[in-house]
Amino acid sequence: MKEFWNDPSQAHYRRAWLLLMLFAVILLGIGIGLRDPWPADEPRFALNALEMLRTGQFWFPHRGGELYPDKPPVFMWASALSIALTGSVRLGFLIPTTLAALGCLVLVVDLSRRLYGRRLAIISGLTLLAALQFVLQAKTAQIDMMLTFFTTLGAYGLLRHALLGPAKRWWLIGWAAMGLGIITKGVGILPLALLPAWLWLAYRGSVTRIGIKDLLQGISVLVLCIAAWGVPMIIMATTSGDPALAAYRDNIMFKQTGQRYAESWAHLAPWYYYLLEVLPWAWMPLVLAFPWAIPAWWRRLRRGDARIILPLTAVVLIVIFFSLSPGKRGVYMLPTLPLLVMALVPLVPGLLGKRQLHWLGFALLAILGSVFLLTGILGASGLNALQRVAERHDVVPWAWWITIGTIAMGLLLGFRPRRGLWALGAWLVVFWVSWSTWGYALQDPARSPRDMMAKVVQMTGKGAWLAMPDYDEEFLLQSRQPSVHFGDGTRNRDQFSRAFAWLQADSSRWMLAIQREAEDYACIDRSQMHDLGVQNGDTWWLIPAGAVSTCRSDADAAPLFVAPTTLPDKQHGPSV
Repeated sequence: MKEFWNDPSQAHYRRAWLLLMLFAVILLGIGIGLRDPWPADEPRFALNALEMLRTGQFWFPHRGGELYPDKPPVFMWASALSIALTGSVRLGFLIPTTLAALGCLVLVVDLSRRLYGRRLAIISGLTLLAALQFVLQAKTAQIDMMLTFFTTLGAYGLLRHALLGPAKRWWLIGWAAMGLGIITKGVGILPLALLPAWLWLAYRGSVTRIGIKDLLQGISVLVLCIAAWGVPMIIMATTSGDPALAAYRDNIMFKQTGQRYAESWAHLAPWYYYLLEVLPWAWMPLVLAFPWAIPAWWRRLRRGDARIILPLTAVVLIVIFFSLSPGKRGVYMLPTLPLLVMALVPLVPGLLGKRQLHWLGFALLAILGSVFLLTGILGASGLNALQRVAERHDVVPWAWWITIGTIAMGLLLGFRPRRGLWALGAWLVVFWVSWSTWGYALQDPARSPRDMMAKVVQMTGKGAWLAMPDYDEEFLLQSRQPSVHFGDGTRNRDQFSRAFAWLQADSSRWMLAIQREAEDYACIDRSQMHDLGVQNGDTWWLIPAGAVSTCRSDADAAPLFVAPTTLPDKQHGPSV
């Protein structure tokens, strides 16, 4: 690194590298502070982080006063740090994923420079920034981008040792990164997908050999990183005498790891889900190059080019690994993108000369631009079907869509088919900038209940207690008054039975409930109920205690949790 900054011959590359990083910071960072956390996952992790700061309990994540055993706390720690530094959830919650994405970019560019030279290094960075899923997740506060940083660092360390080594230090750093990835989101071992091809290439003498001692040292480093969090957690949970902490220990160690993979209970999908429903858009526009890239890869594989074989086989094995699990989410494919770019980058200069590839980019932009422009025009013209969709989601995007559709048409006319990829790339920049500004402004009132929860305070009074049966984290995150809930895993009917008992104990209390669930209880006096309208696709009712006085209740039907982030004595903490 010192050589990079001091060598005069590197001056041109340094300028290009700095311009690339400036472009990446603007592209990935624009929009921070312009929106609240959106469901499904963002409000949950923001609530975890905020609750850590409010209670000082950092080792065992909570949401709404209830233990949250689904994920280890590393991402929550990063979120809590960024929220503490900025003093605001709205400003801080997106920073960890943005920084993780920039970290991935730096690793890919640096390894590409070492393997292929300066020009291809810059191209590798632009290629990664072109991938739809990469930029989307960089702008989404989910764990997966931080996991991807650790898996990319793990792959970087292993590849430095394999292709540019021996580099024992980087070998161990790679294993340490995998350990940190495991305590971030379980599957930090994904870089081990490099090993099958590595062992074969090492047998042929193409890469650095791996000895038993090397593997034992690497595994030891990985275990030590996991133990740094896991051992204190196990000791505290085991010796506490608290059944909830013991349940947390068992859940995070077993249910959320092996059982979640082998016997997943959520997001069930067929084995071909990634191949047909995720990768065609997640790897877009890189997949446009596959008709030419696949034959080129095959030729390099036959020549034994380890620089291509290692990342490419790892991508294939990761896709197979996740396809074998019954539970699947599109975001699980994110860690494949840096590896895919590493395998694709030496082909990019040749691919950019393919006239047919530019035609494909031109056609894709024509389709996208036409869809946005036509849909925007029809929506603005009052087409009933589109009006109903806009009303259901409480977003009217017609002017935005007409604008980006018109820009697409202008780029098509300006660049013409022979430069279709350049037109597509320019439009993607326009799309992401508009998404992070105009798009945020349009969507935030519909996807964040900030305004609705402010209205609830006005109607109930700031000190009035509020119950949330079958709560969503975004409502608890935005609550400005003391709030309770009845357990994330509790049956709805038990939650309502407990809520009725809680309301009947004090006539000044209120309940916030989804209409379609509250309607099941005819005992609720509809004349006292306040209709708050639609938020996140559901109609919400605000119900005073007096409206449930005749409802059958059971104070033992469910646990009751008080959300620490809603209590007034914590009002001087970070703002939401």
